[in-house]
Amino acid sequence: MEHIKTDKTLVIIKPDGVQRSLIGEIINRYERLGLKLIAAKFLIPSEGLIEKHYTIDPEWIRKVGEKSIKSFIAKNIEPPSNDPIEFGKKVLGRLVKYLSSGPVVAMVWQGAHAVDLIRKINGGTEPLTSDIGTIRGDFVLDSYKLADVEDRCIRNVVHASGSHEEALEEIKSWFRPEEVLNYRLIQEEILYDVNLDGILE
Repeated sequence: MEHIKTDKTLVIIKPDGVQRSLIGEIINRYERLGLKLIAAKFLIPSEGLIEKHYTIDPEWIRKVGEKSIKSFIAKNIEPPSNDPIEFGKKVLGRLVKYLSSGPVVAMVWQGAHAVDLIRKINGGTEPLTSDIGTIRGDFVLDSYKLADVEDRCIRNVVHASGSHEEALEEIKSWFRPEEVLNYRLIQEEILYDVNLDGILE
């Protein structure tokens, strides 16, 4: 098992984040926290890569379909379909269209609690209800309601892995092993120095 300080997560700055010129702002927030960027690429993802990304969990289509149906019912709106598989495929189609609409920045970040901290910095999936101080809360005005009315995906600027296991699988989909670098960052000497006895000479 890897040491907690080498926890890794995948982050994707989505096409709307790139178009809004938020690449530097997003990277800055992760760096300020003390996380280390160990892989990055700028690309327009293929439809196949996007489908693979979202269906790493073979149950994802069914789960997202069920969640979407429940969300519509909770809002007293008739869902477009009551079949979770059909609805899940519709959601996947929207995601493919959204993420292949322009360039994205795919990155791997490393550091203690990387998965959890990046999700905390990003904020909730829906920008409207994300806390101020998070990336989505500060820079995005979209909502599920607006996305549903316009029959599209919610635009929330950035993706981050949902768990440690998911992160490892997603990283494998987006990066070859040799593209993920292992290097020393000077600030790690302070962040992970147990006794802080390396400061004074």
